[in-house]
Amino acid sequence: MKKFIALFAFLLVSGWSTAHAVDWNWKGDVRYRYESKIKTDDEHSRDRHRIRVRLGVYPWITEELSAGVQLSTAGSGDPVSRNQTLGDGFTAKDINLNEAFIDYHPMFFDGEANFLFGKRAVKSTLIRVNDLVWDSDLTLEGMTFQFGKDGSKQRSGVNAVAGYYFIDEIKNSENDPFFWAAQLAYTGQAGDLGFMLGAGYYDYVHIVHEAADVLGDWTDGDFFGNSHNGVYDYDYNILEIFANVGGKFDGSLPWKLYGQYAMNVADDVDEDDKGYVIGFKLGKAKKVGQWELDANYCYLEKDAVLGAFTDSDRWGGGTDGQGFEVGGKYHLVQNMTLGLKYLGHEIGIDSDENLHVLQADMVVKF
Repeated sequence: MKKFIALFAFLLVSGWSTAHAVDWNWKGDVRYRYESKIKTDDEHSRDRHRIRVRLGVYPWITEELSAGVQLSTAGSGDPVSRNQTLGDGFTAKDINLNEAFIDYHPMFFDGEANFLFGKRAVKSTLIRVNDLVWDSDLTLEGMTFQFGKDGSKQRSGVNAVAGYYFIDEIKNSENDPFFWAAQLAYTGQAGDLGFMLGAGYYDYVHIVHEAADVLGDWTDGDFFGNSHNGVYDYDYNILEIFANVGGKFDGSLPWKLYGQYAMNVADDVDEDDKGYVIGFKLGKAKKVGQWELDANYCYLEKDAVLGAFTDSDRWGGGTDGQGFEVGGKYHLVQNMTLGLKYLGHEIGIDSDENLHVLQADMVVKF
């Protein structure tokens, strides 16, 4: 043990001459949210005050190597939420590891490609338009190849992503659930309009039968709207088509129209296998005094996508719902925005039960 400590100290000291030259790139944000929910026929709403905290460091080590580590509030073990509800007698709130990845971008690809290993935010891993398939708080775990994608942005031209992601590890079993992902898109310009058009395919493996028993335990028996009889009834092979187009009104006011369509194309899936979202965004609250508005309509049948990983706010999370949301954001002072969003959805496409949600946010980024 003493030899190990001595060796570690030697490596630390000897490496200091190069470590101090690393560009560390610290990033973080704190969000305070007031949220009120009212269901059909409920006498009282559920009112919560919630926080989300994320703090990470993303060192640029060399021209070919970078990495990232991020801590966040725990989100009660939910893969699609990092919110922590305030209360519980002023007790301390949990902090968990949210991101931990290595990014190798070899020079022979001229900086166009990334090989990612570890746990990373979905918006920086896959090409993502909205929450129809993937919630924004989700962090995928596995291996990714990217071409023409730089973090959450796509470079002009062809963009491609291929990935292999582990969902769970089952002891004494060969049926560990995972999924493959493949995406291809094109980002370009047509006159004054910018656009992006693409498609994705997500192939889940070992998601039914034995593996589904484990997933059921992991989600406390909640299959988030998907068809089940103690296990998932169907496989999930999801085909997604996504696009956006945007420009500027009078050369100054930005706008964007976006849409997604998803369908479960696995064999033997009954009906209820489709979903879509279409929305419009006006303005961009990037600098002090700027504002933005965003409105969309979503329709998602119960077996279109895996409910555990889709948006956690619409109709209470998961699948099998429809409705709209409208929100606004204003950049009040440097690094701080105020936001207000209203969500009105049906819980169950063929149901008369409705859910109304109001969210008021204050976000500070640093």
